[in-house]
Amino acid sequence: RTIPLPNSCLGTGNRQKPNPVGRPFFPAFDRGISYFRQLGNHEVGRTLTLRWYRHQPAEDVRYAKLRADWGRETHRRMFWFYQLQGALQVFLSIPFLITSLNTNRSNGPLGLGLFEWAGVLLWFIGIAGETLADRQLATFRADATHRGQVCQSGLWKYSRHPNYFFETVIWLSFAVVALGSPLGFFGLLAPIAIGHFLINVTGIPMTEELSLKSKGEAYRAYQRTTSAFFPWFKYR
Repeated sequence: RTIPLPNSCLGTGNRQKPNPVGRPFFPAFDRGISYFRQLGNHEVGRTLTLRWYRHQPAEDVRYAKLRADWGRETHRRMFWFYQLQGALQVFLSIPFLITSLNTNRSNGPLGLGLFEWAGVLLWFIGIAGETLADRQLATFRADATHRGQVCQSGLWKYSRHPNYFFETVIWLSFAVVALGSPLGFFGLLAPIAIGHFLINVTGIPMTEELSLKSKGEAYRAYQRTTSAFFPWFKYR
């Protein structure tokens, strides 16, 4: 899921100092970026809290799998697993850091340029898409008659992991906003990293392995006909 970022990543300690280039800084946008990030984290927190409540007292199957795979090495590996997540937070803060350090105001509406507005639009699309995907899946699972079946309604008809896709869109929106600042292209490292982890490491591979064990041939048929990540029409 999306990793919450510390408020310190936005670095607003020098906002009251005079701008050396003589152009007014637009603090409202800096606060807006912080608000968007916190709202996204609120949605993530709500989803994780509901997941925790529904699974209690059972452990999340993904962590249970890690414990089974790691065996006696579980405690040591879990320690470094969480240290890696902490280091990753710093890396994923790059778009926010770049944006907060930009002291140039655009001539566009509300002092925002093309990249900033495009990023805001992408953010709304990402939040709406991920929220809708999560709720569609939750509704499907809440129906006892769907036990052992594969959700293929709504966004899940076009992608096996629409929640992961729209989460990546959210991170892409932060990078697009950063493109409006000097050296903003470094912000693209964040969505690239998130996409890599979701597609190749901890997201799709583990989720699909568990789905194949629980749903068997039904999920294999789903794999043959439905895009893994990018929403697209059914394969024939």
